[in-house]
Amino acid sequence: MRSPEQNVSVIIPAYNEGERIGETVRSARALEGVRELIVVDDGSRDDTAQRAEAAGATHVLRSERNEGKGAAMNRGGAASRGDILLFLDGDLGSSAAEAGKLLGPIMNGDADVTLALFPSTGKRGGFGTALKLARWGIRHLTGHTVTAPLSGQRAMRREVMEKIGGFASGYAVETGMTVDLLRAGFRLKEIPTQMTHKVTGRDLAGFRHRGRQLFHISAVLLRKFVQYRGRRR
Repeated sequence: MRSPEQNVSVIIPAYNEGERIGETVRSARALEGVRELIVVDDGSRDDTAQRAEAAGATHVLRSERNEGKGAAMNRGGAASRGDILLFLDGDLGSSAAEAGKLLGPIMNGDADVTLALFPSTGKRGGFGTALKLARWGIRHLTGHTVTAPLSGQRAMRREVMEKIGGFASGYAVETGMTVDLLRAGFRLKEIPTQMTHKVTGRDLAGFRHRGRQLFHISAVLLRKFVQYRGRRR
């Protein structure tokens, strides 16, 4: 049974996403229940902020320098007012319309957190090492198996963010968040979608990105193992 009307705040951390941010904003603004859309421009060197404003973002928050996705999410979350927070990446384009599928289970009271599963495209940007590490760490720390622990497309009740005390910085924000919310007893559901976004390639820039991501995930998992050591799941 759907609970009384709940306002949704869309929060989009974005870094150099001028090419697709406008379409992402327009598609997300049209979702049921959305009352505000906040883009956090994390020190972009392109016209991300200007295009987000032109597309109808309610608020555009700008950082002078790149502080990382987790910091951008924390800033957007703190500025939001919705009962439900919907975090989306800036490169979804028109496929951001699929995010409506993440809101239903929360509005109906069937989940506290939902995250998007992307369809298989047959293309692999990397070798899956970071994904496998995140899955392993989450399983050992929480007892739960999560298929897409690195998915940045997530909806949650505001209480979740407040309870876990915000999000980790760097490239491991989703991994740390998943551990914390499951350890806190929140209900997570993974939702199949037809979302699409840019895939990191197998070039030098891609390998650098995956290297940083792997380092950050390793560091976050180590901190979580220390944090929860001796505590029962």
